[in-house]
Amino acid sequence: MQVGVLPGCKSSPESKSAIAQPDQCHSNPTYPLYPNPSAAAASMASIPSNDVSENGHGNGNGPSPPRAKRPRAALISAAQIRDEFAHHDPAVARVNNGSFGCCPASVLEAQARWQRLFLAQPDAFYFDGLQPGLRRSRAAVAALVNAGDVSEISLVDNATTAAAIVLQHAAWSFAEGHFARGDAVLMLHYAYGAVKKSIQAYVARAGATVVEVPLPFPVTSPDAIITEFHAALAVAKAGGRKVRLAVIDHITSMPSVLIPVKELVAICRQEGVDKVFVDAAHSVGQVPVDVRDIGADFYTSNLHKWFFCPPAVAFLHTRKGGPITSQLHHPVVSHEYGNGLPMESGWIGTRDYSAQIVVPEAIHFVNRFEGGIEGIRSRNHEKVIEMGRMLAEAWGTFLGSPPVMCGSMAMVGMPCCLCIESDDDALRVRTMLRKDFKVEVPIYYNSRQVKVQEMAKDNNSDPVTGYVRISHQVYNVKEEYERLRDAVNKLVAEGFTSAKLRPAEKQETLA
Repeated sequence: MQVGVLPGCKSSPESKSAIAQPDQCHSNPTYPLYPNPSAAAASMASIPSNDVSENGHGNGNGPSPPRAKRPRAALISAAQIRDEFAHHDPAVARVNNGSFGCCPASVLEAQARWQRLFLAQPDAFYFDGLQPGLRRSRAAVAALVNAGDVSEISLVDNATTAAAIVLQHAAWSFAEGHFARGDAVLMLHYAYGAVKKSIQAYVARAGATVVEVPLPFPVTSPDAIITEFHAALAVAKAGGRKVRLAVIDHITSMPSVLIPVKELVAICRQEGVDKVFVDAAHSVGQVPVDVRDIGADFYTSNLHKWFFCPPAVAFLHTRKGGPITSQLHHPVVSHEYGNGLPMESGWIGTRDYSAQIVVPEAIHFVNRFEGGIEGIRSRNHEKVIEMGRMLAEAWGTFLGSPPVMCGSMAMVGMPCCLCIESDDDALRVRTMLRKDFKVEVPIYYNSRQVKVQEMAKDNNSDPVTGYVRISHQVYNVKEEYERLRDAVNKLVAEGFTSAKLRPAEKQETLA
């Protein structure tokens, strides 16, 4: 299935306006979009006025731009995939798409043209081009995630920014007396570190009681997570306390686990939780996303991790007509304050907005693959499980979660004899793999202090404390995972332990 429509990529009223046709960026990358600033200004002046307001930049919620279908491109070949990612360092086995994502050359070329367009005539770009470009991207995202209306979609830098928007509102609700001091906010134990810190910075500081769901890892089934969620929610509600917000990951970052998010949202509704925010930083491009079916009040996902956009761009979905929609504000206050979150997010001062404008180009890229984004997701999932099992067999370990709880990332236990006994150990081993073996992969330390289950053991009945998080994206090849396998096997054969990388005082402390 091909990803939804490409709103406004090319249309008859805008056919003379290059800014309305970012798809032109597939032409010769050395040919400038505009040869001179006057041409840029003239072209932007031709954008239809019904998409902008009287002050020169639209409210983002007016009539949709005219739509037209692109000619269907031929399926991408293996050689073309290599060309699209030829800017990757060829010396590095990059099995860590999850951290920073990837962006193909064709989308980068489109982004560069938008950047040059801004530099050629920034005033014309701001007054005539920015908001229509952002609105096309918002409309494309709305179709991608089945939002009810384009007004429900705001573009932001990343999921951390989206979390700040939601948590800022919760903090104001405590400060203004709408929430009582001591009311609860619920989050998963494996919530992303920056979001955990945001919860502390915004709502805990404002008076919230923060309750964590102590998730098991390794995990054997979605039911194990649902059970722990029920138990933690009971703690949060103890003594008649109100639960004002639940922050639920769709796919946790470290360790990476696909969470039964729809079921957890339903539990929150049944138990009277005020609002639910789904942090789905890794989801779009890894798993199907239907925001109406999931039913959360707020849902955010990055587009630069698994959807081939340049860094950095994400979206925040808020349900239309919700009583607090008009009360949400971007944490960077600028001239659009009070004009609605989509507009506030669409102008936070002079900066590079090009990553947010090229979402239609990313959609065009994924539609060059058989099955579009669904085909990419399916193949990535199959490959990451295949590679994870290959590593687990070579190391005598196991996957950290069943395949049904993996997207395009998988956790694989590392040999116990590496003696990874702290987060610092994990980071030092990761650094060594990067520098000495040219392998880029995150390593997770599973602390013995998190005791909701017995520590998992390898084939020799030794406890496994270290896990690699491998990713699979369209550019990856089997040889990269074999290089990771062989690097770890070499360390094991040489009798390496992570203690050898510790500073002297650390070695004495842990001895």
